[in-house]
Amino acid sequence: MSALDSREAPFDLVIRNADVATASDRFHSDIGVKDGVIVALGRNLPAAPREIDATGLLALPGGVDGHVHLDQPMPDGMRMADDFYTGTRAAVCGGTTTVIPFAAQVKGGSLRDAVSDYHRRAEGKAVVDYGFHLIVADPTPKVLAEELPQLISEGYTSFKIYMTYDDLKLSDREILEVLSVAREHQALVMVHAENSDCIAWLTDKLVGQGRIAPKFHGLARPAAVEREATHRAITFSELVDVPILIVHVSGKEAISQIRWAQGRGLPILAETCPQYLYLTADDLGRPGDDGYEGAKCVCSPPPRDADNQDAVWRALKQGVFSVFSSDHAPFNYDDPEGKKLGGKAQSFDHIPNGIPGIETRMPLLFDGVRRGKLSLHQFVELTSYRPAQLYGLYPRKGTIAIGADADIVLWNPEARVKINNDALHHAVDYTPYEGIEVTGWPVHCLSRGELLVSHGRYLDPEPGRGRFLPAGAPSLV
Repeated sequence: MSALDSREAPFDLVIRNADVATASDRFHSDIGVKDGVIVALGRNLPAAPREIDATGLLALPGGVDGHVHLDQPMPDGMRMADDFYTGTRAAVCGGTTTVIPFAAQVKGGSLRDAVSDYHRRAEGKAVVDYGFHLIVADPTPKVLAEELPQLISEGYTSFKIYMTYDDLKLSDREILEVLSVAREHQALVMVHAENSDCIAWLTDKLVGQGRIAPKFHGLARPAAVEREATHRAITFSELVDVPILIVHVSGKEAISQIRWAQGRGLPILAETCPQYLYLTADDLGRPGDDGYEGAKCVCSPPPRDADNQDAVWRALKQGVFSVFSSDHAPFNYDDPEGKKLGGKAQSFDHIPNGIPGIETRMPLLFDGVRRGKLSLHQFVELTSYRPAQLYGLYPRKGTIAIGADADIVLWNPEARVKINNDALHHAVDYTPYEGIEVTGWPVHCLSRGELLVSHGRYLDPEPGRGRFLPAGAPSLV
């Protein structure tokens, strides 16, 4: 760092000797920042009051995690471990500088009320910028005709719908109605694609046989139920003629449906997550000291097997996926409001669903760059550029360019780190990726030009410095 009177300098900050990588370009440059925005790229920029030497580091756009759950309202007796402070703290320590969690409507409730409640939960806590997706759980005529179109016009241009979970799932007719609103008002619908009736039938059979351990969660949600629902969602998209994004795709069965649709020119987008690259069904059977350790890996769709892991890696490299998200759904393990509801082990169908991953998302994928699984440009595209585009935040977020926010991560591509929960910054008492060694880790993380992580150390920025970002129309280009 250097000292210089800011009134004499054209920049507040200069990052020197940066090896800049975006979704399409790579070049060496200094980066000049003023008032939180990138205002210059070039060699030998004038001195600034603050300077960072990026020699030997990659300069990447800050990550945009387009699928996280933070402080989401839960049924009585259940609570998420991370709020907007601890969740965004963990995000930036892992190289993510923008998060987009979900304002979830409850059946019988107002979508507008859900948004107001979520703003209250975020206010004064987030340390990085954030937007909101909506979760549409009760598409009444008023929601479809009034609330949803108005919220889209106010910057909530993406929303999630579910084909499973009794308190969230929509009927086929309701899905078509929601897609029709999205088409008319230029919004993007994210779809959780699993067949609810198939899952309920399988669950009843397994529980009736006393097969209730965490490992049976995977048997209750086999790849076939994801494949069928994915095909059905694609059909609905085709009928309404509107793009959709199939979220948290777990393996080759759903991938085959998405490839088929994309090959026909249908506007089908897809997302996957770290759990489908690093976990398998065997992890649901982890015995642990209490025979319940597999609960740490219960998520939906569940992890599959090594063959499906390979299929997901291939699809990432081949461009089937547009987005790589964490699907961070943080529940403590040893907690009567978490995975051990009421203080005891639960039948698999009552284990809180979801796993943490907001801090480890980018390092886990970057390790794939080091192993030749995808290119550096694809890494940036999947973790930053494309989510910013799809969720209406580009070019403010998702790239290093003049006029973009100075959300920049200086990354050590050679750092070897063994993931250990004690070193992470979320409020969850475990990570499912414990002991996995990755190569590549963020060193310095800046949000709008403010250094929040320096030499890997979190600098305790003021809670609430993160800003809410109303979204523009999704860009599919």
